[in-house]
Amino acid sequence: MSTIVEPLPTKGALNRARPVAVANWLLSVAFLVFIMVIVGGITRLTESGLSITEWKPIMGAIPPLSDADWLSEFEKYKQIPEYIEITGPAGMTLADFKFIYFWEWIHRLLGRVIGLAFALPFLYFAIKRAIPEGYGWRLTGLLCLGGLQGFIGWWMVSSGLSELTDVSHFRLATHLLLALFILSCLVWTALDLRRLAGGATKPARMTSFGLVVALVLFLQLLFGAYVAGLNAGYVSNTWPLMNDNFIPEGIDFTLGAWAAVNNDPYLTHFIHRWWAWVTVGFLIVLARKVRSRSRMASIAIHSAFGTQILLGIATVMTGMDITLAVLHQAVGALVVAATAWGIHILGCQNPDPVVA
Repeated sequence: MSTIVEPLPTKGALNRARPVAVANWLLSVAFLVFIMVIVGGITRLTESGLSITEWKPIMGAIPPLSDADWLSEFEKYKQIPEYIEITGPAGMTLADFKFIYFWEWIHRLLGRVIGLAFALPFLYFAIKRAIPEGYGWRLTGLLCLGGLQGFIGWWMVSSGLSELTDVSHFRLATHLLLALFILSCLVWTALDLRRLAGGATKPARMTSFGLVVALVLFLQLLFGAYVAGLNAGYVSNTWPLMNDNFIPEGIDFTLGAWAAVNNDPYLTHFIHRWWAWVTVGFLIVLARKVRSRSRMASIAIHSAFGTQILLGIATVMTGMDITLAVLHQAVGALVVAATAWGIHILGCQNPDPVVA
């Protein structure tokens, strides 16, 4: 009587999920997005965003390589309203154009790098079946959001190529807020994966209080984007009053309150300045709620918003010093990441061990 030998399970049949490796990859991409936000701030503050007047997703990665190429790019820039009405009369030279072109090119190149840094490892992990069950759709969604962000970036730039001398502040806000949303999603998913590696059975969920905090912070970020898009940071260099008034003079209500809230530089600056304290109040409560479960997250939240408030005040009082303004945008991204961390902790059904 022969003995039937059961075949050993093949290597492909074993569990290949690598949640820690996938989480580390997502955090690396989140860091690149953080750098992208910083470069985007520099691009905005140096008025570089309209220097490249065409969208070439592949060939656009190659900068001008000859004098003829540079002159060709400069001639294209000379056709748009920003040059005709502002930089041309101000005496822009080819050297000046090369400076602003550099920052916009770096911004777009970094966008391509992020796309590859996400897509290629995603493909690798998928082939190796290293993505834990249930996370494939999340990563696919993040990939789609990245592609959408590239399209929105061009949609934003195109708004300043025909009639406006600058990009639409509504489109700029969409571009910035989507970048920060992607950053928060990357952090959230990475945290879920780390918990999964530690034995958690369910991902974190959004709690009611977490949603409120997210909405409060969203409004602050929205008006921060409006301030950037409308150059509203320049309307006052005094604090806490705006040009010796609590409510600044010069607000244009002729088209109604809603139009003023969304378009007037004085009012958007005023709202951004004072809604910050409402945001701080909610972030303090969030930090207190998570302190017993993660002291590090609590410290991160306090440190981020505290630094951000000081940078905001300093940026205003120095008349929009570019270094401080860029740092203000950078720390704003850190506030988003720290807040996502805190909200994630609130939504964990199986609490993590207390972190010192």
